[in-house]
Amino acid sequence: MRVKVLEVRRVYSGRAVGLRVERALIEGRVVEREIVEHRGAAVVVPFREDGKLVLIKQYRRAVNAELIEFPAGTLEPDEDAESCARRELLEETGHEARSLERLGTFYPAPGYTEEVMHLFMARAVPKEPPSPQDDEEGIRVVTMTLDELMEMIFRGEVRDAKTVIGAFMIRERMRTV
Repeated sequence: MRVKVLEVRRVYSGRAVGLRVERALIEGRVVEREIVEHRGAAVVVPFREDGKLVLIKQYRRAVNAELIEFPAGTLEPDEDAESCARRELLEETGHEARSLERLGTFYPAPGYTEEVMHLFMARAVPKEPPSPQDDEEGIRVVTMTLDELMEMIFRGEVRDAKTVIGAFMIRERMRTV
């Protein structure tokens, strides 16, 4: 596909995201796109020794709902995805990653953001009380089996995309191991 960027306007630059508007010539047609800039994030699918998954319940203002999610967070400037995964797991759940295995990467919403999410599986052990960095996060740790999580997904009780993707990837991985 032939793409030529004609103009880029930076509209907003915040702590977590930025917004730019691009005018581009795509296949001979001029289009304007709003693109959310994001450093990327790491997502952790943590398993404890008892086989249970460690997840969090967290209020998300954008959707005005409390969601069940795998621990995740934005990469700090110059931070690699593995370090971010370890940091977020410890901060949000109080669990330490004894081992960490990369499962893949994905784009959560490529229609409007350049964000890339790095997905990891961790063998997690409790280490200390959770210490979320954002006061408004209101994070609570929950544990459940993969089967319980899958049932909740199919009932529509878990709707967070990174958690659904992580659950399906882990389920498939367990089938092939």
